[in-house]
Amino acid sequence: MKYIVGFLRIFVGIFFIISGFIKLNDPIGFAFKLEEYFGPTVLDLPFFIPYALGISIIVVVFEVLLGIFLIIGYKPKFTVWSLLLMIIFFTFLTFYSAYYDKVKDCGCFGDAMKMDPWESFGKDVFLLVLILIIFFGIKHIKPFFNKLTTTIVSLLSFIACLGFAYHVLMHLPTIDFRPFKIGNNITDKMIVPEDAPQPVIEYTWTFNENGTEKQYITDGSYPTSTGEYVGVTTKTISEGYEPPIHDFSIEKDGEDFTQDILTRPNVLLVVNYNLAKSESDGLVAVKQITDKAIANGYDVIGLTASGPDEANGVISNYKLGFEYYFCDETALKTIVRSNPGLLKLEKGTIIQKVHWNDVDQLMLPKVDRPAPKVVDDGTAHIVDNKVLNKEQFEALELSEDQIENVFVFKDASEVKTVIDSINVADGKNYTSIVKFVTKKTE
Repeated sequence: MKYIVGFLRIFVGIFFIISGFIKLNDPIGFAFKLEEYFGPTVLDLPFFIPYALGISIIVVVFEVLLGIFLIIGYKPKFTVWSLLLMIIFFTFLTFYSAYYDKVKDCGCFGDAMKMDPWESFGKDVFLLVLILIIFFGIKHIKPFFNKLTTTIVSLLSFIACLGFAYHVLMHLPTIDFRPFKIGNNITDKMIVPEDAPQPVIEYTWTFNENGTEKQYITDGSYPTSTGEYVGVTTKTISEGYEPPIHDFSIEKDGEDFTQDILTRPNVLLVVNYNLAKSESDGLVAVKQITDKAIANGYDVIGLTASGPDEANGVISNYKLGFEYYFCDETALKTIVRSNPGLLKLEKGTIIQKVHWNDVDQLMLPKVDRPAPKVVDDGTAHIVDNKVLNKEQFEALELSEDQIENVFVFKDASEVKTVIDSINVADGKNYTSIVKFVTKKTE
């Protein structure tokens, strides 16, 4: 028993240190997960949501310290009892999430390793068994060092955890496990391979046949039944392949600009997942750095999940020189753990990513902004005072018998005012006009 407990204290201790450190590296990400648990669809504890970040830091620091305490043998009773109570709570939480299908990813290992609720529950049950063995063999846990050294190691560990947590909060996670990390191309991470597994969905159809409800199960096809249709339910058997980035888009006024912006060179993205929660000092820093970026030839694009009125208010209050586009809030929270945060892109590839505290680290050398392409739309065809482009005119298939007069204006200076008014009204760049007057049919 002595050797079993000795091995398990090291194994469980390392496990808790790794699990806790991954979350300590990204306490804001863990806070977002806690907000999900506190939400109305899971535990329905909304009064905890404002304190999610504080709770996140306390939990992950405690998790790391318990792993260290268990290994060095600091206060064995306190440590083992704390581990036991913690794992019992998490086992209940993961079972609740799995059984009632409340949370798809437990967040136990942050973004480093995704686990579905049943996998997480199994992991917690396994740890519970190991911790129970340690609990019943607690007499075999002896400190590796003398009392003073053990206390000093414990205190230094606590200070180091707090210092590391403060560092990643004021900057960004030291290790980025998310698909939006530096070096990744966003477009590439959104691609679904042709041979990717497709989702498997089971359809249960219900029909009323001669007063009795009968069910048919298919893969989606409508079943053959002479009864009256009652309803259908679906059950996902297999999720299929989901690309690392699957909920990212850039929209404005109902139009999708995602591919347009991701193919541009020299782009600076300003991410504010919620403008109402943005740091005021951060927006001041954004104003300064984006003015420099614009002057140096960069396209500056704001991304937010807030509404247009709120976005326009922030632009006006801080005199920002760029516009905000809409993007899903969850995606924005995933992109950068800072509100606001900034990303430098080169044709969709993330070159730099910084917290607003570190905007001075952005490298924004002057670049040549490509001249806008001027499209020559050719000749405007005016038929009985109606402006048509070439394709629309050819579709009329006018014959010589139908045309009374034709006026050709090859020199744009002759009718500059007319051409300018047509171009402004139609959003075109016509350079000449051909006017047709058709014969009136009696």
